[in-house]
Formats: sequence, structure tokens, C-alpha cells
Amino acid sequence: MVKRISGTTDSNGATEGSKKRKDGRQGLGRTGERLAAGALVKRGYRVLEHNFRCSYGEIDIVAEEGADLVFVEVKTRRGQSYGRPEEAVTWRKARKLAEVASSYLDQHACSDRSWRIDVVAVQLSSDGKMQEIRIYPHAVTES
Repeated sequence: MVKRISGTTDSNGATEGSKKRKDGRQGLGRTGERLAAGALVKRGYRVLEHNFRCSYGEIDIVAEEGADLVFVEVKTRRGQSYGRPEEAVTWRKARKLAEVASSYLDQHACSDRSWRIDVVAVQLSSDGKMQEIRIYPHAVTES
């Protein structure tokens, strides 16, 4: 027996509650990206672009550090119940990040440039207060 949950749905069948959860995750992600960009700038990175999108996916931040072009994946978690944010970068996600980075290099005619993929983990308390930001240079390597 399937229990029907009452509530309004949109044209795609999403309930009001599911839209609120998605909006909450997007807001959390935007907050994490803002905090990560600030931490990167403090460490000497120069942010070039936010949310680069192509047919392969999206990269959160494109920056420079020294001569390197740096593609940055930001993972944000509130609380500890789902583990550390950086643990969410799976091998599949890493492969997708490399594809997006390659697409960026092709689109911007800078394939000969030195580049890498970093991960920034933003840890918030369960009530949303910033606890820690961890930056992992060269977190994703091509294999």
C-alpha cells in the first residue's frame, strides 16, 4: 500500500516539501561557495568565474593561483550526520570534474596552460554557523 502525502505539487509532480528541501540545499551550496571563494582569496587565489557550466556539468569556481588555472569543487555540509563534505567527491564526480575542466580549457583556448582541480570543504554547525574550511590542492588527479 502506498501512502499518499498530501500537499501541493507542481507541474513535474514535486511536492511543496521537496521544493523547500531543494531550495535549502541550493542555498546551502551558495553559502558554501561564497565562504570558499573568500577563503581562496585570502590564500592568494584570484577568482575568475563562478559556476562554469557546459554539457559535461558544472564547476563551482574557476580561479588562478600563481601560474596555475584552478578548478574548484566546493562541498558544504551542515552538521556531521552525512560525514565530512570532502567525502562526497567520489571517483565518478572526480571524472566529471576533469571533463568539465577540459571543456573549459578548450572553450577558452588555454589547453596548454598548467591546471589542477582543488576541493574546498566547508563545514557548518547543525545550526548553520561556520566551523571550518579545508582546502585540498590537487585533490583530483587524472588517472
